[in-house]
Amino acid sequence: MEFKQLELNQEGNWIKRTIKSRSLKRSLLFIIGGAVAGFLFFYLTEGRQMNEISSGDIWNSLLIGGFFGFFITNSPCFKGRC
Repeated sequence: MEFKQLELNQEGNWIKRTIKSRSLKRSLLFIIGGAVAGFLFFYLTEGRQMNEISSGDIWNSLLIGGFFGFFITNSPCFKGRC
């Protein structure tokens, strides 16, 4: 039996491949969208004036919304593996 040697060439370094990947772009889009949705949900449900809201409350709502966006894009069901 004769075997041919398989040559695999990488397409640039790891950072360039990761930045150009479709999965990263989709995850970032959903994280940003989730953060905005989290802030809007907090702002609309609290019923406070904008000058009464502390920056800690804003950061918490942004982080929670961003986490939900990250969770949605990286769940197995979103990738079709349910």
